[in-house]
Amino acid sequence: MRPPAGPPRADAGAPAAASKRPPPPDDDDDDDDDVRGGAQRGRPRGPFTQHRRLDSLRSLLQKHPAGLTIYDLARELNVTPRSLRRYLVEVKRELDLVSVATRPGGPRLWRLSPSEAPRRVEVRRTQAYALLAARRLFEPMRGSTLFEEIDLAAQRLLGVARRPGRGPNAGVADARLEERFLYLPFAPKDYAARTEELDDLFQSVADLRPLRCRYRRSRDGREERVLIHPYALVLYKDAIYCVGLHVGRGEVRTFLLDRMRDTECAVTERFELPPDFSIDDYFQGQFGIWRGGEPRRVVIDFDERVTEFVRTRKVHPSQEITPLSGGGVRLTMLIGDMTELATWVLGFGETARVVEPPDLVDRVKRELAGALARYEEPPSPAEA
Repeated sequence: MRPPAGPPRADAGAPAAASKRPPPPDDDDDDDDDVRGGAQRGRPRGPFTQHRRLDSLRSLLQKHPAGLTIYDLARELNVTPRSLRRYLVEVKRELDLVSVATRPGGPRLWRLSPSEAPRRVEVRRTQAYALLAARRLFEPMRGSTLFEEIDLAAQRLLGVARRPGRGPNAGVADARLEERFLYLPFAPKDYAARTEELDDLFQSVADLRPLRCRYRRSRDGREERVLIHPYALVLYKDAIYCVGLHVGRGEVRTFLLDRMRDTECAVTERFELPPDFSIDDYFQGQFGIWRGGEPRRVVIDFDERVTEFVRTRKVHPSQEITPLSGGGVRLTMLIGDMTELATWVLGFGETARVVEPPDLVDRVKRELAGALARYEEPPSPAEA
């Protein structure tokens, strides 16, 4: 699939969000200086994304189907009435809100339209446990707004999981199965120092908003200012990536969150997601999410010591496994990008041998020769 042509670069003077930039002070409304209970009212500090605003407002209005006045909403959300009016303008783009006059000249009540009525989703205990088992998958995102949203959903699922069971678990209110049926990530990264970048990236992906950032290139370590249209957020090997359009180059690329800084999610701009975009076109099983050239045939032979391991793993959608004499197996795949394939093969040591393509055979040989040469050198003296 040919990457879609990138739209013209946004004008440098176009307004863009700076999630780390404080909002301009209000100087014409005394409400913004209100202090209730010793705390400053107004916009909360830290990330307060559109998704969290919508969730808070939706939850509040669902609890009050008859509606609330602007002053009631402002008090419940701990913002000023003036801030709440700006807030309503924003969220009306996402939620169907209606206002009803209580009496001629009286205050108006804001409430959800009947079309926004909550839809009840039934979840069985076993389904709740299955979803809770994977919650640690998102541990690298801890501290971000996205993690808080996922954790909130997990807490709601816990309420379902802890209901009294049926059958063998009849009457057992809390079997604590969520603590005994887990996904354990392998060496997850710690993104605690990059929660602002993650929040900006998540909001850009969710709302289809351009993202500006400084990005450090892998080949030479130089930074460049880039404009990205983020199409998808990918958690791969417990690291966070973004697949999106590099607007300046008109190419769909993969960006690593670790190399982003000074991120800015646009406020007034949006982009269109290409109708033919599919993340599967940029994902090749266990061997990375980088889009390569035309797929090539890869053949690897494994001896009998790892036959069971290879047979029981699905490492690529195109894989075919055939038996070999002596108890081994042959793995055949069509791979477009072999960046990670040599490292994967080397992990099997003497139990694996690349048959084709020739350049992959040569790469594995060089890696093995380099590793052997390290053992032929005397070890460096340890520093005191």
